[in-house]
Amino acid sequence: MKKYIPYIKDFFHRADIVLLALCCICTIFGMVLISSATASYGNSARFLIVQTGAFIIGLGLFVVLTVIDIDILADKWPLLFGFAVFLLLLLVPFGEAGDTGNKGWLRFAGIGIQPSEVVKIIYIVLMARHVSYLREFRNLQSPFSVVQVAVHFGFFFVLIVMISDDLGSALVFFFIAVVMLFAAGLRLLWFLIGAAGVAAVSPILWNFFLREDQKNRILAPYVESVDPSGFDVTWQARQSKLALASGQLTGTGLYQGPQSQSDAIPQKHTDFIFAVAGEELGMIACILIIVLLMLIVLRCIYIGIKCKNTTGMLVCFGVASTVLFQTFINTGMCIGITPVIGITLPYFSYGGSSLFAMFAAAGLVSGIRYRPKPERFRRY
Repeated sequence: MKKYIPYIKDFFHRADIVLLALCCICTIFGMVLISSATASYGNSARFLIVQTGAFIIGLGLFVVLTVIDIDILADKWPLLFGFAVFLLLLLVPFGEAGDTGNKGWLRFAGIGIQPSEVVKIIYIVLMARHVSYLREFRNLQSPFSVVQVAVHFGFFFVLIVMISDDLGSALVFFFIAVVMLFAAGLRLLWFLIGAAGVAAVSPILWNFFLREDQKNRILAPYVESVDPSGFDVTWQARQSKLALASGQLTGTGLYQGPQSQSDAIPQKHTDFIFAVAGEELGMIACILIIVLLMLIVLRCIYIGIKCKNTTGMLVCFGVASTVLFQTFINTGMCIGITPVIGITLPYFSYGGSSLFAMFAAAGLVSGIRYRPKPERFRRY
């Protein structure tokens, strides 16, 4: 055992322990909330066991991805791409619907895995590798390069929507691509052209591809006439807002929330865990949750800015954008300013796939700090 002590010390010296600590604090905080949210189900221990198992797997992935050189991993992009596509295609014969109705889960022997959560991390590495290659060895600003990146993103976006009907996860991929391209220095003109293109095709998508319930879900936070009774598509958000309002500043106490403990809040341990925190621990807890997650975002950005190669920098910004976007959408769902599209709150919501995938993402960032590149490899 003694011969491993120097390696352990070296790991803790070089790895990003600050980022690991933030992730662990969020996870433990989340497990407390999950315990309270599932108490009314009568089997909260099962949820905690699953979350604890995912936590342990996540810690292992954090260590493994910290010590692996990101450039070596990115150079294996054909294998990563094939594995990501294989995972998504498994949903065609074996996919099952989750709580949100999307066919986005694989279940074997009682264990559920959401492939899009795993593919999201692979996608960050693939996109970072592709964009850095175009930036360093081609011309990122050329139309040919922009089309390549658009096809790369579009392939995964369409594949997820077509196979699992999970628009929420697909939008996370979109935000990751936008942030990474911005960080890589893509000209504003291309973003304006892209925005114009999205605006041009939006009427076609709206009229011919979205179902009526999807349209209503998107419009619900902004158009009151979509659900004037409040018992249809706005029901979840309304119950969430009632819970947050009843919590006031300090909350009603753990296991004491009237909305949380009466099962009035749908998916309270997953999509609406923020509402449980607000009702039972008050606005103070909500602010603390947001601060903790923003510290993770800022830490990732800091490591990215300090990084001396493009691939590592883009990975850091990709991970930061994931946490930022999911936090904004999830908290927005709970307070009624964004559509309810089944986005989890990173590290807090119940879900093994989401939790260990987010620890894997943090491990990628930690690995960039763990293995700094010589100055001659600076590209950014």
